[in-house]
Amino acid sequence: MKKEILFIIGLVMFLATKIYAYDDGDFQVWNTDTEELKINKDLKLALEEEFRWGDNANEFYYQHYDVGFTYSLEKWLNTGGGYRHVYELKKGKFKLENEPYLTATLLWDLEGLKFEDRSRLEYRHFDYQDDSWRYRNKITAKLPCKFTKMDIQPYLSDEIFISFNGISEMNQNRFSSGFAMNLTKNLKAEIYYMLQTTKSSGHWLDANILGTKLKFTF
Repeated sequence: MKKEILFIIGLVMFLATKIYAYDDGDFQVWNTDTEELKINKDLKLALEEEFRWGDNANEFYYQHYDVGFTYSLEKWLNTGGGYRHVYELKKGKFKLENEPYLTATLLWDLEGLKFEDRSRLEYRHFDYQDDSWRYRNKITAKLPCKFTKMDIQPYLSDEIFISFNGISEMNQNRFSSGFAMNLTKNLKAEIYYMLQTTKSSGHWLDANILGTKLKFTF
């Protein structure tokens, strides 16, 4: 299994460099852990925590804790909602953000590719700045091929962020390429490369992110 994981990491980085050459942006490491409970055939409850390290992965600067649900209205449509508790390092202190949200996801197949188109609307409440709304749209394509007994499956995704704070503007984009796999019957994992582009003070800045995800299902 160690050889397979090392192979996956190398292949993800190879694909990423083929799609985007690394700029002089920051290198970051993100880790996400999720516990998902299936309440019935249509309703799922999920608990999530995420941690991020920036400044060439030397500084811990972000964490969030999330509780949410998804409900399958149709085979091709899921809806959901939840709440996210965010702590982000700003000027040497961790600042709090309270973030309730709603989601709707379209699902379809095309020539063997599995697509997901998720829309997410967030209300962002802060104690240190004005509150705001944010819309996120993420499209994911899972390739129609799987490798080894772990069902390793490549995927691509792109997510845009649009903030509503007086004016509406797109201020972030995340492109990802990675692999999803089944480690055990109840444990799934992902490893991915992400190019995050963020608008800050009128300039677009890049971050190169190596991410991992673990999902426990019950």
